[in-house]
Amino acid sequence: MRILLAHYRVGETDGVSLEMDKWKWALEQQGHDVFYLAGSSGSVDATCVNALKYEDGLNAKITQDAFIAPEYFANEQALMEAIERQATEIETEVTKAIQSQKIDLIVPNNIFAVGHSLAAAIGLERAVQTTGVKVVNHHHDFHWEREKFANPVYPAVKQILEAYFPPRRDSDKHCVINQLAYQSLRNKTGFESTVVPNVFDFDGCDWKVDEYNQDFRESVGLREDDIVFLQATRIVARKGIELAVDLIEKLEQIKPNWLGKTLYNGKLVTEHSRLVLVLAGMNEEDEYFDKLKTKAQQAGVELLFINPHIRHSREEIEQTKFYSLWDAYVHADIVTYPSWLEGWGNQFLEGLVANVPQVVYRYPVYGTDIEQFGFDIIDLGDSLSWDDNGLAVISDEQLNLAAKQTEQYLFDAEYRAQSMTKNFDIGRKNLSYKALGKILETVFS
Repeated sequence: MRILLAHYRVGETDGVSLEMDKWKWALEQQGHDVFYLAGSSGSVDATCVNALKYEDGLNAKITQDAFIAPEYFANEQALMEAIERQATEIETEVTKAIQSQKIDLIVPNNIFAVGHSLAAAIGLERAVQTTGVKVVNHHHDFHWEREKFANPVYPAVKQILEAYFPPRRDSDKHCVINQLAYQSLRNKTGFESTVVPNVFDFDGCDWKVDEYNQDFRESVGLREDDIVFLQATRIVARKGIELAVDLIEKLEQIKPNWLGKTLYNGKLVTEHSRLVLVLAGMNEEDEYFDKLKTKAQQAGVELLFINPHIRHSREEIEQTKFYSLWDAYVHADIVTYPSWLEGWGNQFLEGLVANVPQVVYRYPVYGTDIEQFGFDIIDLGDSLSWDDNGLAVISDEQLNLAAKQTEQYLFDAEYRAQSMTKNFDIGRKNLSYKALGKILETVFS
């Protein structure tokens, strides 16, 4: 078949773009011809429709007046006319793309789900009806789960959501990213769906210390005898990074007992060895980051923000060396993944591939979709509360348990190696590109 993967943007590092790349690989392995359609193409070849751009100006105005408060359009009729104009433009361009590329099947990613663009859903649906192309929906989020889209300003907006998010067409197939989304879609619409988890290239990654990254620690301000806790995610509140701070504070209390002991990698713990929480991702919430830094300072935990040293891939510019995120994983002793909310968990997969023990808060989707595989983790539990600053807190008992587990991974080399091999093998069997291919075979048969 000739398959068109559609979204607002492709070829970038957001979660949807990354999953589309994986789908494209898996479908091409099955002999399909796969193409992209989006508002922007990033680093890949795609048919671009300007009105589909994720940050399209007109769509932003429509969203403001449709879901927040009237500001740009005089009344409901004026708003509907603007939506109609943009929908017609999208319909025309998408229809042209489907017909010129002789597309058999289209895969809308979130376009019929999240409510980001009312015009995109209308225009795409009309193009589907005009061309008769088959549809496999890939839903990452749903509008009825988002506070932003919960209270439409006008009745006509609510009618659009009910009609197009998703379209009520029994011939369409639906894919979702976790069991909670499966249940949510069925409860809301009656539609059955296929759960397609996030996956990673377990067979194509060989991350290790090499000539390029051997100076990584020195370049970012780490010593060779430091114990590195890597937080690889973006810095946003739902990542729960404060729980990693609490864990390291616990470890600092028992650290004097480690002096002179040999770590799993043969290095000695000395009086100069630091426990450092390394933040590799972008800061996207200043208020939260400020709270995090204050908490760490009060707890005596050292934070090291290294994102300025990290790029999408390795590169050297004017004698300044930049590293990939994978270089950071290679030099990590422990990975922290204390998120309390995730759609699935790409960073967890990265930790599996890197063969590094992971500190995990068992967020809801971890419990419904990942825990069943039996991974060995440093367990932060699945129950939290909030302090006066709005930061996540877990019980002292759970922190003590996690501290003991961390200590074992740091000093018991044999146990660490066995656990990491077990985790990698489970991941490769169930959450690899090959595993994705087997699932998509059933969807696209």
